[in-house]
Amino acid sequence: MSKPEFVYTIYIASTPEKIFEALTDAKMSERYWHGASVISDWKIGSPFALRLARHDKEVTGEVLEYDPPRRLSYSFRAHDGSDGGKPSRVTFELERQRDQVRLTMVHDRFEPGSVVLEKVSMGWPLILSSLKSYIECGKVLYAPWYENQAASPKLAVGGER
Repeated sequence: MSKPEFVYTIYIASTPEKIFEALTDAKMSERYWHGASVISDWKIGSPFALRLARHDKEVTGEVLEYDPPRRLSYSFRAHDGSDGGKPSRVTFELERQRDQVRLTMVHDRFEPGSVVLEKVSMGWPLILSSLKSYIECGKVLYAPWYENQAASPKLAVGGER
C-alpha cells in the first residue's frame, strides 16, 4: 500500500529564480498565501514558520533542503492539533522548460487517515494557482474559505474577485 501524499504540478510562465524567490520571500508569499507569510533564513536545519493571517494558527517546521532555484523542502507541523504532533514534509521541485517553469509540489509523510492531508489537498491547489497568477499577472486569487470570516485587510491586497 502506498503512503498518503499530495502531489500537484503547475506550469508558470516565468523563471525558476523568480518562482524560488516567491516561495522563500516573506513579503511576496504574503500576497499569494492570502496574508500568510513564510519566515526562515533558509539554512538547512533552520526553523521554518508559516505565519497565518488570522494569527490563531501557525505552521512550523525546519528547512530540510535548500537548493536555489531547483529544490526546496521543509517539514510542516500544523499547530491546530490536526496532525497529532507529527510533521509532514513539503518539497518543491522547479524545472525550466524554455520560457516556463514546471513546478511540482509534493506534500508527504502523512500518517494514514491524516486530517492535515485532507486540508492541504483543498488548500494547495488554490495557493499554487494564486502563486501562478501573482507571478504571471501581478494579481492573486481569493480564498473562498475566508468569506465567512472577518476579512483581514491583508487578504484583500491585490486580490480581485
